[in-house]
Amino acid sequence: MGEGVSWDGRVTRTASRRAGRSYLRTTMDGELKRGLSSRHMNMIAIGGAIGTGLFVASGATISQAGPGGALVAYLAMGLMVFLLMQSLGEMSSYLPVPGAFETYATRFVSPSFGFALGWNYWFNWAITVAAELAAASIVMAYWWPSVPSWIWSAGFLALLFLLNVLSARAYGEGEFWFAIIKVAAVLVFLVLGILMIAGIMGSSPGVSNWHHGDAPFVKGFGGIMTVFLIAGFSFQGTELIGIAAGESKDPGTAIPKATKQIFWRIMIFYIGAIAVIGLLLPYTDPNLLAGEVTDVAVSPFTLVLRRAGVAAAAAVMNAVILTSVLSAGNSGLYASTRMLYALAREGKAPSILGTTNRRGVPVPALIVTTLVGAACFAASLVGSGQAYTWLVNISGLCGFIAWIGIAICHIQFRRAFLTQGHDLSELPYRARWYPAGPIVAGVLCVIVTLGQGRDAVLSGDVTGMVVAYITIPVFLALWLGHKLVTKAPRADLSTADLSTANLDHD
Repeated sequence: MGEGVSWDGRVTRTASRRAGRSYLRTTMDGELKRGLSSRHMNMIAIGGAIGTGLFVASGATISQAGPGGALVAYLAMGLMVFLLMQSLGEMSSYLPVPGAFETYATRFVSPSFGFALGWNYWFNWAITVAAELAAASIVMAYWWPSVPSWIWSAGFLALLFLLNVLSARAYGEGEFWFAIIKVAAVLVFLVLGILMIAGIMGSSPGVSNWHHGDAPFVKGFGGIMTVFLIAGFSFQGTELIGIAAGESKDPGTAIPKATKQIFWRIMIFYIGAIAVIGLLLPYTDPNLLAGEVTDVAVSPFTLVLRRAGVAAAAAVMNAVILTSVLSAGNSGLYASTRMLYALAREGKAPSILGTTNRRGVPVPALIVTTLVGAACFAASLVGSGQAYTWLVNISGLCGFIAWIGIAICHIQFRRAFLTQGHDLSELPYRARWYPAGPIVAGVLCVIVTLGQGRDAVLSGDVTGMVVAYITIPVFLALWLGHKLVTKAPRADLSTADLSTANLDHD
């Protein structure tokens, strides 16, 4: 039996080993409970990597960069995400805490950096909840166009709140089944697509679409750069596994397992789907220009399924896209709630937000996040929705900033780990290619962050530049503002807190 300290420094841990596995029990109120099993963690990781970015926006990437350019962009972003999840997997399997990279930033970089990173991430997902509510109402209008959109959004928000307020396990179960539907849809699509390419179902276009017009690389490097941001947004959510680690029953086993599978999931689901779409549909197809949820009939998945002879292809894909939207909203509400909870536990948000009910659910943080998401959605209904548009613009780069933070935290974590005399053999999961991994991933994130406003800069569009980069000064203001107010020093790696280690580590 070993004894350690929890993430807030006030809870003892008792671990008993049975058949090589460990179990954690908290002894005070106000703590989260570890109710997420290994299958939940696997599906949370899978669900985070599959969304409307794949089902809808993938067509727009092929239209803008060509089939070859889209593949290069998704491969580059896939590599970046793989390296980042390697870094996050190493840290979260050793330190499974609900604040994840916010807590790591506080401990290994500085409290001010952690403050900015935490609030940045909370805001990102709180706004995402509002965006998914708006998207869900659009999807439902496909079947019931006469029903006011706010009714659907209110109903779905109530459903997401219910899934999150019951327990972490209820959230995990919801995400498990959402992910099952998405995975099944992609696999069916890939099988049908391969059969069509092989000429077994209908006539095969062969590789002619790769030679059509300016294909395979349309607009050269500029086209690829344009697609980088879309591809990056598609992968956002994979970091949820780090947030969920704080409530995993066995993070030392579940997180390494889920992390190891990320590369193959990206290759099969994204690269496979982009390859199939690029072979079956020419980049000049006007339907591919639609990168919004507003018209499911022109989703590249719908177009391919129709050519395969699938009856009611649009209705089927509409249901799948609705599942993706609800999955993103469910995960967004969970992630932002846990981040707000973690901020409160560290004194960076009102203390009431750091409390939980008897089931281990941080209800105050959940209520506040739900109300913020509802208010942001309501802003989209008022007037022209300009306030909501700006909120979405501000959150545009939040995910990339969080990813940059993960890369920085991993380098600092590893330095602190070795400085304090630990051996790498103690890590339940060791990231490959360190330190090249986090460095390459961080540099790619910076390139995408700075390059996504390229067109606005080249054309001298001031408004476009503000929209593209407004997130950066907001983040810096949070970081420097906290530093000025608190005078918090940089982290001392020789004394940085490495407690609350993985459950197999005393």
